[in-house]
Amino acid sequence: MDLRDYFKVFGRRWRLVLACALVAVAAATLVTLASPLKYTSTVRLFVSTSQPDLASAYQGGLFSEQRVASYADLVTGPELARRVVDRLGFERSPAALRKQISASVVPNTVILAIKVTDRNPQTAGRIAQALAVEFTGFVKRLESSSAKSGTPIKVTSLGPPITPRAPVSPQPIRNVAAGVAVGLLLGAGAAGVREALDSTLRKPEEVAELASAPVLGSFSYDTKVSKRLLTDYRSHAPRVEAFRVLRTNLQFINVDQRSKVFVVTSSLPGEGKTTTATNLAIALAQSGQRVVLVDGDLRRPGVADSLGLEAKVGLTSALIGRVALVDAIQDWGTDGLAVLASGPMPPDPTQLLQSRAMAEVLNDLRRAFDIVLIDAPPLLPVADAAILSAQAEGALLVVRHGKTTRDQIRACVERLGSVHAHIAGSVLNMCPHRGPNGVSYSYSYAGPAGDDVPRPAKGKVLPSASTRVAEPVGSRPAGDGGADAANGVG
Repeated sequence: MDLRDYFKVFGRRWRLVLACALVAVAAATLVTLASPLKYTSTVRLFVSTSQPDLASAYQGGLFSEQRVASYADLVTGPELARRVVDRLGFERSPAALRKQISASVVPNTVILAIKVTDRNPQTAGRIAQALAVEFTGFVKRLESSSAKSGTPIKVTSLGPPITPRAPVSPQPIRNVAAGVAVGLLLGAGAAGVREALDSTLRKPEEVAELASAPVLGSFSYDTKVSKRLLTDYRSHAPRVEAFRVLRTNLQFINVDQRSKVFVVTSSLPGEGKTTTATNLAIALAQSGQRVVLVDGDLRRPGVADSLGLEAKVGLTSALIGRVALVDAIQDWGTDGLAVLASGPMPPDPTQLLQSRAMAEVLNDLRRAFDIVLIDAPPLLPVADAAILSAQAEGALLVVRHGKTTRDQIRACVERLGSVHAHIAGSVLNMCPHRGPNGVSYSYSYAGPAGDDVPRPAKGKVLPSASTRVAEPVGSRPAGDGGADAANGVG
């Protein structure tokens, strides 16, 4: 991974990093608020010797430096703590008092700095003063070689204890800064682990490799896309251009075959297969081809509802012989898109879809139309899409960016392979607006006039489709066969 890859990971996982940072800052804030205020009082002691001449004074200075290092340890010892407790009449134990005392030697000097930390600044000053008095007497008795010769070393206090008014603990700024740093580090680590364990698909090349089929189109995420059809956009809107790209790429599949049947499906629900199938059918019809969109999802049909058509008469009505196929087909839009809704929901959709009647319906649709698009249920929950794909040129697999996993694609390929079907191509849906390859989808080549301004589209139900079924391809004006545009919104 190079630096750009790390930035991409951060761009995908910034919410996780931010959440870890906020949690760490919140924890640091709570610790800061819960911690009691503590004050430090400092007293400084000077260690010296009394020597008559210069040479002896130099040796005495070296002796004092050696001694002061040992005195720093004596200050925090149990004996001196016991003496201070007795002197001040504290109820606390000497062991507890020792935890409040620290001593250090000022570098290259014979000055000993003693610090006492307590919740009360006055108490800290009293303890420091008592330590200075007791330590001075303690050293005097300790260093006395005899009553006559006196002590070779002397400890002198350099003034009363100094106790600042500001507490030394807690330190809010330092704690919050530490929380931010720790949170960012934890967030970066969590993002790296999450990225390493993430099996969802984001790159077209990964989808193409797993599906063993090309990626025919990519669409970015739009919260309103399920409520808007292709005809609700201006002709050069990014979404329209993206479906033109998909339409053009679809024409290169089985180019020698006059009539083609494709099953539009996905691995699981919620990946945008019905919206993709509906808009692809509209784009194909706009190019002048004879197209029929079949709602083959007999469990949760959605095509008729999306197009505003009647759903009670359709595929199942024709399969059970209740109405003729030509009478079950409805016409939608000004481009002559034919729609075969789902019809009444059967008790066993799988048995109905693999019946001889279904095969005959598909043969009739092949003879009457150039392109037959079947919106099928997801592949993994039920077997309906696999059954339909076995009777078609292949399946168009809709893959949701950042949601569909590698294992799900492998399972789809395996399920289709079990019925001798295959994936003809895939569509990467709900991508970020900059796209899987960093290409922006927010532009329109037509300029300001190509903005996504809704246009009304009305559908109508025809009592009979015989006239339309017999209509030759050349009777309509040829439309745009494709566009060299970027992917649109999905």
